[in-house]
Amino acid sequence: MSRVLRFIVAAALAVAAEAAWADGDAARGEKKFEECHACHALERDKESVGPSLFGVFGRNAGEGAGFRYSPAMAGSGKVWNDPTLDAYLTAPARYVPGNRMAFVGLSNPADRQNVIAYIKSASK
Repeated sequence: MSRVLRFIVAAALAVAAEAAWADGDAARGEKKFEECHACHALERDKESVGPSLFGVFGRNAGEGAGFRYSPAMAGSGKVWNDPTLDAYLTAPARYVPGNRMAFVGLSNPADRQNVIAYIKSASK
């Protein structure tokens, strides 16, 4: 397959993936986020057991005021966006080995899309 064709296929897949996240239901995500709320807040600078998720989109993993991140998270090189949050929420320990989050993940893709939609809408 030529490089141009591979690029076109990759771009089309990226657009399709982004559309899938756009389909998330923020209202359902808010309900599912109750599982996350014990450790995470969506208000600015409200750190708890886990970091605040306010403004998480576009932020480097392991960076944020007032929270002490694990060396694994701080050194992961990840930037939070729809695909990276989806991968992380699928299996946090596998996506960033050695991070401190004890949560096993969300196996249902619709739940992940909904939670991502909710975080996106509530943390601006």
